[in-house]
Amino acid sequence: MSTRELFARHAGNPILTSADWPYPVNAVFNPAAAIIGDETLILARVEDLRGISHLSVARSSNGVDDWTIEPEPLLAPLEGIESEEWGFEDPRVVWIPELGRWSITCTSYGPPGPAVYLALTDDFRTVDRQGVIKGADDKNAALLSERIGGKWILFHRPSHEAAAGSSGEIALSRSDDLASWSAPELVLAPREGAWWDSRRVGIGPPPLRTDHGWLIIYHGVKDTVSGGLYRIGLALADLDEPTHITHRLPEWILGPQAPYERVGDVGNAIFPCGLIHDEAGGGLRMYYGAADTSIGLATADLEDLLAAVLAAPTI
Repeated sequence: MSTRELFARHAGNPILTSADWPYPVNAVFNPAAAIIGDETLILARVEDLRGISHLSVARSSNGVDDWTIEPEPLLAPLEGIESEEWGFEDPRVVWIPELGRWSITCTSYGPPGPAVYLALTDDFRTVDRQGVIKGADDKNAALLSERIGGKWILFHRPSHEAAAGSSGEIALSRSDDLASWSAPELVLAPREGAWWDSRRVGIGPPPLRTDHGWLIIYHGVKDTVSGGLYRIGLALADLDEPTHITHRLPEWILGPQAPYERVGDVGNAIFPCGLIHDEAGGGLRMYYGAADTSIGLATADLEDLLAAVLAAPTI
């Protein structure tokens, strides 16, 4: 099996589009995902007809179809708050056992630029807004589910405060209280030259804890004469020191091929934010934005992903 075939697209893709929404919108994409009770929940980025995004909840008993979509956004910009004036984008969610709550990290966008925003929720029906935790320009943020060395760990992509003196890499910061964060430390940088992830990289869904390390599913971008090309790759980070990448797969494992991934508001883009692991069976469901226009679903076996990335050269 080619590593590019590790994820299989669902035959019914795209599983959600703007036509499914109960009110007029331009596009739905880049969804986080969670299991709540016996339902799959996705928290989608929804772009309205002004071009401003909010976050909206959809629920399904099987995570594939028959979605019930909330008639009102879960997280939308409040009037008079500059940092969120232009909306909320690209959420990631993770269950935090220590808090007994779900965290939502997303991009808050306003005149200062994109920033990392944190909210907490018990049920995805109401949220406690914690506010901006990493100022502009910063985005693509995901929390680890547990502390490491007594510190919370936030993966993110800073632009001006970049750990390696450039923009485009994955970094992490540490915190005692989820409010004050350390300076970014480099985790994963773009590869130079003609590589598929040579322009920039960003975290996908929150990293998944495995016996071999934190499994990182990330997006990589390559500049082409037709614009940026977004594809998906794998890496493993050390469980005790996640700045240490132990393995990084050379090849991308999922790239835009289907028409709904190639044509849309931002063509040739696959952008995953949600991952659900069936611990009993080992299966993975990855929910992703397709061409910044619709939502796709792809499935894989965790053991297949681990076997592929563990066979990659050590770093």
